[in-house]
Amino acid sequence: MKYMILYSLLLASQFAMGQKTAPRTTRQILLDQLKTTHNKEEWFVPVNVAIAGLTAKQANWKPDSASHSIAQLTYHLIYWDEDELALFKGEKPRPFNGNNDITFENLDHKTWRSTAVTMDSVLTAWENAITQASDAKLEKWYDIIAHVSTHNAYHIGEILYVRKLEGVWNPANGVR
Repeated sequence: MKYMILYSLLLASQFAMGQKTAPRTTRQILLDQLKTTHNKEEWFVPVNVAIAGLTAKQANWKPDSASHSIAQLTYHLIYWDEDELALFKGEKPRPFNGNNDITFENLDHKTWRSTAVTMDSVLTAWENAITQASDAKLEKWYDIIAHVSTHNAYHIGEILYVRKLEGVWNPANGVR
């Protein structure tokens, strides 16, 4: 009901302002948000650009012992994106003991390329799941999906910051 009221208000306001097209659907908005953190360059650098061209050595570099590497940040995103996707699909996520540190640490530092490929695959799987989901399911999940995108954007910012500190970021790729 809440969704229908918001949609009606948005439609009425756009019509009053002279906009003749229907507002975007929840599905379109969620897909757009997810794609801007995946592979669509708009307001900020998406993850595929943020991690592109890194060697395993560069991806595993840390500015100090208290910081995370790009590989760790990427693995953390994969961990939570996979688990939330499993829940969305009605599957059981991996066991979690409540210690978020494990979401940064359980990676093989030698397999950076496969980590980057997995990041792309997980986000593609999310996009496919959203595309195929019913409107009713999206209405129940829209806030969680929006948080997935926000969480991704937050850590992508950290990835770019680490790249800048390491001296391996080309500002022509989006952020100066």
